[in-house]
Amino acid sequence: MRNFTQSVHLPSLICLLSILISGAVVAQKPKQANGAEIKLALKKLNVLCNVLYVAAHPDDENTRLIAYLANERLVNTGYLSLTRGDGGQNLVGPEIREQLGMIRTQELLQARRIDGGQQFFSRANDFGYSKSFEETFEIWGKDEIMSDAVWTIRNFRPDVIITRFPPDKRAGHGHHTASAMIAIEAFDLAADPQAFSDQLKHVEVWQPERLFINTGRWWNKNITKDTEGVVTVDVGKYNPLLGKSYTEVAAASRSMHKSQGFGSTGSRGGSLEFLEIVKGSQPENDLFENIDFSWSRVEKGQAYEQMVNNLIKNFDPENPAQSVPALANLYNSLEDLSDDFWRIKKQQEVKKLIKDCLGLYLEIRADDYYATPGSNVKLDIEMITRAKTKVQVQNFKMVGTDDLVIINKPLVDNTRLNHSLDINIPEDFPLTVPYWLKDEGSYGLFNVGDQKLIGMPENKPTLRAIFKLKVDKEAFDFEVPVVYKWNDPVAGESYRPFIIVPPVSVNASEGVMIFADDKAKAVSLTVTASADSVEGHLKLDLPAGWKASPESYALEPMKKGGEAIFDFKIFPSQAQSVGNLSAYVDYNGKRYGQSVKSINYDHIPVQTLLPESTVKLVKLNITRYGEKIGYIDGAGDDIPNSLEQIGYEVDVLSDDDISVPNLQKYDAVILGVRALNTNKRMKYYQDKLLSYVSGGGNLIVQYNTSFRLVTQDFAPYKLKISRDRVAEEDAKVKFLNPGHEVLNTPNKITLEDFDNWVQERGLYFPNEWSSEYDQILSWHDKGEDPKNGSLLIAKYGQGYYTYCAISFFRQLPAGVPGAYRLFTNIISLGKSPEKVK
Repeated sequence: MRNFTQSVHLPSLICLLSILISGAVVAQKPKQANGAEIKLALKKLNVLCNVLYVAAHPDDENTRLIAYLANERLVNTGYLSLTRGDGGQNLVGPEIREQLGMIRTQELLQARRIDGGQQFFSRANDFGYSKSFEETFEIWGKDEIMSDAVWTIRNFRPDVIITRFPPDKRAGHGHHTASAMIAIEAFDLAADPQAFSDQLKHVEVWQPERLFINTGRWWNKNITKDTEGVVTVDVGKYNPLLGKSYTEVAAASRSMHKSQGFGSTGSRGGSLEFLEIVKGSQPENDLFENIDFSWSRVEKGQAYEQMVNNLIKNFDPENPAQSVPALANLYNSLEDLSDDFWRIKKQQEVKKLIKDCLGLYLEIRADDYYATPGSNVKLDIEMITRAKTKVQVQNFKMVGTDDLVIINKPLVDNTRLNHSLDINIPEDFPLTVPYWLKDEGSYGLFNVGDQKLIGMPENKPTLRAIFKLKVDKEAFDFEVPVVYKWNDPVAGESYRPFIIVPPVSVNASEGVMIFADDKAKAVSLTVTASADSVEGHLKLDLPAGWKASPESYALEPMKKGGEAIFDFKIFPSQAQSVGNLSAYVDYNGKRYGQSVKSINYDHIPVQTLLPESTVKLVKLNITRYGEKIGYIDGAGDDIPNSLEQIGYEVDVLSDDDISVPNLQKYDAVILGVRALNTNKRMKYYQDKLLSYVSGGGNLIVQYNTSFRLVTQDFAPYKLKISRDRVAEEDAKVKFLNPGHEVLNTPNKITLEDFDNWVQERGLYFPNEWSSEYDQILSWHDKGEDPKNGSLLIAKYGQGYYTYCAISFFRQLPAGVPGAYRLFTNIISLGKSPEKVK
């Protein structure tokens, strides 16, 4: 082994994007293909075909069909999810909206790494449940999303398109319906040179052969293999190279949708999928009927087919490196292929096979997971091959530079070659921000200015290098990301992406501050230095009528990684109002007002956001009864913190805390969202909770779904959960029982309390209940019948049982004043001074 040290200066522009959309290399443990996987990839070289599956959200895709197509039929199989799932629920933590979208993006990428598919997205923002395609298109912008679908088709060039849903109300969700409508129209528009003609600077028109609906679900349960116009596919086949059936692969893939609670158990044996033809030529027996996806589809392709057949025939899984010379010859021969699309695609496949057959390992490790513009980064590079084939590292360069780092050293079988390198990050180097969140978008559409970025699942790695290696007699380029790697005492070898952050950031202790009276509250601001010698002043911008003490703080010089916490007293306005506090550091004449938010879960790479450091300030006219609340966790929400903001003392209850004598000290006990779906102990708690109610307690059960209830006995009287919901956040409200205590005590609830709600009114309302329940509210989406089950309250013994499907888990963290007033009234049931007497 030898070590080298060299300094390289990166220019300000690092942006080399391929016209062909591809997934970025991510910072996670590299996977070395085994002999069986290499043989499967060799067989795939003889297949020239693409299939695009289209739906609306993460978790909409059919992982069984994707696994089958990618690994049995060996076609390039893509999934276009129009949204990133920002509007869904989160079963692994409190993140919602953009942060949830980042989680679900990564879950999809992990799923594709398991089932062999590729991942694409449009710019559509998941704004929550929609009951009509008209509303969906109005909010998204149909032309914009159509453009993205056409762009994806022209890039990916699918021979077959498959939609998850039908293009009508049978799809059950406006986004679902819209996704099918988009795919069906884009099928023709992608071939029309007059449609989205600006794209033709980068791509050519493309006409798929046919389009199917993946039917046979709730909208068509009677479909069989004998139904006219339907092609049947058995996706339950077993792949001996993988040692799994495709349904087992699919279950592992679907289980990556952890934030949605979609853990899946693998199955074995036949499993039929039905494809209903919608557009294009009508097949009789096979979805690829009359589609030539052999090498014959390209000019003079038969010679390549014979070369691949020889590779497959001669492949030795115990000595894969002996195939490298033939692979290198194939790569070189592909230069003569006239079809640029398949030339690039097949050369990429061959190059990866060469890397896998050599057991080639190239890694660039930074000395920290972050750096700032203008700073230096120390890189350690490891290079090794596990084969006797002649390999020489000629040089490498950081992407975007013209400065070569010359190495000219051979890689000896199973012997590491190390190299060290110092680089300088330019002052104007961009911060690491997800490309779809870089610029402010609209309610329904992310703002992406660069056409070539559209469709990409994630950013390219912040820093990456191109290595030039000579393998036998041929030269190859390999792109390698810069990563941060460390050894975790429990997890062992661990990775996270390398990122560029501002030199100083400010993180607030609260995202929302609720003031229920005129008393000042303290907010803690953590200033973190990401570079050395950071100083300046920490300042606040406040809305009119609000004050802070002190007005600012002077920062002592801080070293990289240093933190300092500063407390401000915030004095609310006299009148009820809503505004934003902005915190920033004035440093070197510049304003730095970004925070650093990390999303860290075991099943995805660490994600980082750099949002503006703001705190929503809400002054409420509110009165509350009661002091102590017991909270039983469900899927995860931020309601305990929200209630503490208005003065409640909240205890999150453990198993040992749930006994009738202990519960009696609480003015209310609240079940977290979907507790009856996710908390397996709920079936043991229920009798104790109802005894608590009967003795005078107040139990509030937040929304659950009817799917996977841990117990059916969750209410004292008959109550049935449905899929009813009100998705329009501004849906008109009607008071069914205006004299009820919950609308009058301690706060008089008016229609104004339902202004400025976010995303929705509520979800999964009961639709059947016994007469013991009082109905409180009625509302409905446009064109629908009234929904009266969002808030049901029953007296049980001496206490109150409330089933509440209102989306307080969204409203309270968003600081919606009326939601706080209504929820406080629910908590205060039975606690008015008159009743206590």
